[in-house]
Amino acid sequence: MGMEEIKSDSWCSQLEYDEWAPAPVSGPKPSARYKHAAAVADEKLYVFGGSRNGRYLSDVQVFDLRSLVWSSLKLEVDGDKAQGIDLQDVLPATSDHSMVKWGNKLLVLGGHSKKASDTLTVRFIDVQTHACGIIETLGKVPVARGGHSTTLVGSKLIIFGGEDRNRKLLNDVYALDLETMTWDVVETTQTPPAPRFDHTAAIHADRYLLIFGGCSHSVFFNDLHVLDLQTMEWSQPEMQGDLVSPRAGHAAVTIDENWYIVGGGDNRNGCPETVVLNMSKLAWSALASVKERDPLASEGLSVSSEIIDGENHLVAFGGYNGRYNNEVFVMRLKPRDTLRPKIFQSPAAAAAAASVTAAYALAKSEKLDFSNINLNSKGSEKSVSEQDLIIEIDALKEDKRVLELSLTEAHAENSRIREKIDDVNATHAELSKELHSVQGQLVAERSRCFKLEAQIAELQKMLESLQSIENEVQILRRQKSALEQEMEHDSAAQRQGSGGVWRWIAG
Repeated sequence: MGMEEIKSDSWCSQLEYDEWAPAPVSGPKPSARYKHAAAVADEKLYVFGGSRNGRYLSDVQVFDLRSLVWSSLKLEVDGDKAQGIDLQDVLPATSDHSMVKWGNKLLVLGGHSKKASDTLTVRFIDVQTHACGIIETLGKVPVARGGHSTTLVGSKLIIFGGEDRNRKLLNDVYALDLETMTWDVVETTQTPPAPRFDHTAAIHADRYLLIFGGCSHSVFFNDLHVLDLQTMEWSQPEMQGDLVSPRAGHAAVTIDENWYIVGGGDNRNGCPETVVLNMSKLAWSALASVKERDPLASEGLSVSSEIIDGENHLVAFGGYNGRYNNEVFVMRLKPRDTLRPKIFQSPAAAAAAASVTAAYALAKSEKLDFSNINLNSKGSEKSVSEQDLIIEIDALKEDKRVLELSLTEAHAENSRIREKIDDVNATHAELSKELHSVQGQLVAERSRCFKLEAQIAELQKMLESLQSIENEVQILRRQKSALEQEMEHDSAAQRQGSGGVWRWIAG
């Protein structure tokens, strides 16, 4: 459905389910951008900051989802001492930050800006009073960063990963208690996700923190990691459904047990598909797809959710895919069944559960008593115990079939892993050859350097000997000059003496 086909007064009811459509915006639009932050409050989409052509932005733009009109939010510095304080000092131009709604406030955490700070700053925007300010926090404040994820769990904010001011990648976890505004380090066990930024995070069943995708400075990820906030154990559960391509700079939002992922890319191509993870089933599925150069196949876009006329909607804005975007796109979501939350297991707990299941099945098979098989005298009917036994045998056969199927899948997975290991080993062997070759070249270069150093030493000796010869030559020259002067003096004296004798004779 195109933009011109949607009437603004009842536009939401005209949208097709699970398809993106541009909102019929009235009036001027804000400047295009990416790596901004967005949140919905009272049927209004609030957008703060972002980046465009390498320049950070500091404006707060508001899109009314009813009137479909953009407006710029004029803010004032909060507090009695606000006079003389520049708004840019309180809410500077920022990019790659996060924003979370908490009561009447939008909390802005971290991000990259020209206002240098060693620790992560928490700012707020009050959507009712239009005041803004900096919140003083206590405790173990995390290092300043951008590209991190911020997830609201009850009255706590969970921060994961990001990139600090020196471009160092992080995979640490911090919690901010919003009631006391106190930070604390979250100590975890098992294997954490690799350090990354521009990933997404979600909370499931108020207990499990999910981390998906993102990138390092050279690798883009499509892995899913789960942190159990009760046991503080990381795990990487087995996924079902469609394979999701690696991506960073994507946007995500949760509704019930569904986690919607939009856009993202790998610096070469944008991701055109919108995917959804059913967090109860741990299953990926593709929801919708757009054209390859569509604004929704962008990095650094935002997505939020809002209930409009009793139905859930996704609202996307901004992004960059070769050009900066300032369109608003909306998806009307088809109602989905809500399942009870799945209890994730750590790798150790999953292995223990499998062992218990296998032991129980074995004990069950060993306790079968075939002496209870009885036939009546006519042989036309089976006894009750025999029927029970047949049912139990059928159940065991089904269990066996399921276990054999699982075993086959495990064998297939093992084969795939072996192939990967073989590929890695082959790559390792090639790299080892290259390393040996480079090492050989280094040895040859080192030998050549030694020879050159020896030649330089010889030349230096020759130069030193030449200098001593030069000194001797100078001495000899001075001696020669002195001899010549002495000889001249003697010669003059002789001439003078001879003339005197002849004058005396003549007189």
